[in-house]
Amino acid sequence: MPKTVITVDDSMSIRETVKMTLQSAGYQVLTAEDGNRGLSICLTQKADLVITDLNMPNMDGITLIGRLRELPAYKFTPILMLTTESQEDKKVAGKKAGATGWIIKPFDPARFIAVVKKVCPIGEPVLV
Repeated sequence: MPKTVITVDDSMSIRETVKMTLQSAGYQVLTAEDGNRGLSICLTQKADLVITDLNMPNMDGITLIGRLRELPAYKFTPILMLTTESQEDKKVAGKKAGATGWIIKPFDPARFIAVVKKVCPIGEPVLV
């Protein structure tokens, strides 16, 4: 069964790029346009990984991470920030909220998949 990733970003093009990139690597991907919608999806569907933007309307990524970390089902789930923000204070705030890692946009698909596989590995098929 494929691992489920929820990607939360207010940019449709980023959501679609992330979705296509992850699907090509064998992940099942659900998308949300802001933190409120992302939280709603997470409450109804358990994800193996959450990837969120920082700056979004309605609920930003750091708030989303904090809210997810309050839920028993997401206490230890990897959560990656995917954002254009690279300031140290933003990274510190993300880490304090519970972010597992920080990826700067635009991303290189191969490096992105490598990071995703590191925090949310897909079982490799066993050759007999």
